[in-house]
Amino acid sequence: MNTERTRISTGVGGLDPLLGGLLIGDNVVLYDDAGSLASVFTMNFLQISLAQGKSFIYLSFDRSPRNLLEKLGPLAKNENLTILDCFTFGKGKGADIFLQFYEERQNEWPCTITQVNHPQNPDAVMEFFMKAMKGDVRFAFESLTGMQELWEGEEQISRFYTHTCPRLYELDAIGYWIMEKNAHSKRLKAAINQIAQVAIELSLKRGKTTLSILKAENREIESLNTPNLYWANGLSVSFDKSKRTTGHVDLGQRIRELRTKRGFSQTDLAKLVGVTPSNISQVESGQIYPSLPALIKMAETLSVEMSAFFQEFSDIPHRLVFPESEAVDTNLPDMPENSITARLLTPIDIDLKTETYLIEIPPRSALPSHFFIHKGEEVGYLLAGKLQMKVGSTNYTVRSGDVICLKQEMPSQWKNIGSNSARMLWLKIK
Repeated sequence: MNTERTRISTGVGGLDPLLGGLLIGDNVVLYDDAGSLASVFTMNFLQISLAQGKSFIYLSFDRSPRNLLEKLGPLAKNENLTILDCFTFGKGKGADIFLQFYEERQNEWPCTITQVNHPQNPDAVMEFFMKAMKGDVRFAFESLTGMQELWEGEEQISRFYTHTCPRLYELDAIGYWIMEKNAHSKRLKAAINQIAQVAIELSLKRGKTTLSILKAENREIESLNTPNLYWANGLSVSFDKSKRTTGHVDLGQRIRELRTKRGFSQTDLAKLVGVTPSNISQVESGQIYPSLPALIKMAETLSVEMSAFFQEFSDIPHRLVFPESEAVDTNLPDMPENSITARLLTPIDIDLKTETYLIEIPPRSALPSHFFIHKGEEVGYLLAGKLQMKVGSTNYTVRSGDVICLKQEMPSQWKNIGSNSARMLWLKIK
């Protein structure tokens, strides 16, 4: 088991900064208000997991294999995917129309599809599932609500979850558990929330979809239980980052944006400014206004002019040249001490589609994960040194002059295998 939990992406760029990414060992419960909202988040998690070469188990109580494969589309054409079919002998009652799939089409797919013969028995489901847990595995349960209907009551759901979840945490797995928000008692949801590492509520009201983080262990969450408006189009998810209808800049939101660019947590900024983390949280959520001395200290700490807190990024005068003196050091949380340094080469108070960094990794340093959580494309140019980058199960050697292009891949490890420091020009593209 990892003593330090590696941080990875959810696959949804807008969710990562809200949640702080996923940690190895996370059991994530998605409470779905409409029965259809969790799918896009599960699919993005599946997509990024397969892109990283991770094994993925998809357990389905609610969909036939044929229906699930159609839903997954190209993602099903991956040998790292295992589907545990609890539908055919569950809600499908072993009907010929569902059994025909195994005679006609199963071999057309590179993924593994396994029938669970007695899905009405929680112990049998657990046995099938735990047998499939080999190595660094990620999974999705679709759904706890479907399991409840088959198992005839919440007691079995509670027993299954409370027995399985801690075991999966110890195995360093990461998984999504889907529940229909209004289909379960408060007692069951409270029991599940107590054990889960992450709980997220997805709601649909008056045609608008919102996401609220109810719980997130080992993270500094800025706004628990606060609805965040989002839109989904296919697998693309966009969160509302617009300013308030008053037409004025949201001071708290601006401070949060600038703090995040510097890589500071609320606790980091609080220590540097001389206030409490609670003060920073209240300022960023708009509950209180900072004192003038605190605001001056924040500007100094974040390396911006005071005016940056009150101007729209689009209103800041356009410049073509940025002196070296305006570059700022960026904190990279979750990296071993003295293993990497990063400098943002463009000022943090301008809005560009590309963020440009100078990355330096000392000799013999090893990074347990990628240095950024970012869903967009990234491009790196190795200025000097020699690195080894691991993506999925493949190690790549990167030499001076080589270019690295990441579309949706996320390296799981970096090593400096040279005798000198490795220096990279790194671009994050929005």
